[in-house]
Amino acid sequence: MKKRFIALSCFVMFFCGSTAQASTVLKYNVNASSSWVPYYIAESAEEPGILGELVPLLLAKANIDIEKHNFPPKRTNYALDNGLLDFDFVSPDWFPNKDLGTLFVQSDPIIAIQENIITLEENAKNWQNINNIKGKEIGTVRGYLYHDDAQYTRVDFLSERDLIKALYKNRIDAAICGDLPALYWAKKLNSPISLAAIHTQGELVMRLRKEHLALLPQINAAIAEFNQNGTTQSIIDKYTKQDVFNR
Repeated sequence: MKKRFIALSCFVMFFCGSTAQASTVLKYNVNASSSWVPYYIAESAEEPGILGELVPLLLAKANIDIEKHNFPPKRTNYALDNGLLDFDFVSPDWFPNKDLGTLFVQSDPIIAIQENIITLEENAKNWQNINNIKGKEIGTVRGYLYHDDAQYTRVDFLSERDLIKALYKNRIDAAICGDLPALYWAKKLNSPISLAAIHTQGELVMRLRKEHLALLPQINAAIAEFNQNGTTQSIIDKYTKQDVFNR
């Protein structure tokens, strides 16, 4: 599964008065690769992406005050590594042995993420077994890493959007793509596709610096409530369901 980060930075500010009380304001930054659609969509106020919408709602439900900032990706990653930023969203499957490192703790799962073989609906029956990709030409995204690409012939395209277009132009019969990116671009292009065999699976979690461990129960409670009441799924549906798009 390709590695994608949405770095959400948190600086902690302490305001000390005569009562010696301190309030914590988490300053966060959402500034990821513009290719990680629909999790984050750059420069789109109305449709900032699934996490672009979910993060403010989630932290508000957790009763955590936030301030949004916009840092360049290189500065964001540096700040996270050096303790200036305090959380981002990752999949443990992106790390060796699913180990996020000694500086971090992780939240409960927020969103299930996976990659599928994608194809046109009329061809889906031919791609229900992941072993069917062996020895075949399979659409992939240039620059992405795939753990099993020695088993098939890569046909590289520039983006997930181009994979959908290639299917409809019969340049390829099948491709490997994240499920939500595939559904998003199929919706945007009004070009339905089928999710066939699962290629990889994982879960997106919040990776939180250990110094903010005390906030984790609040965050996990908010995650659980949003999963139970449908808030998270409704945001996902906004970006991936064809019937929602056509209203």
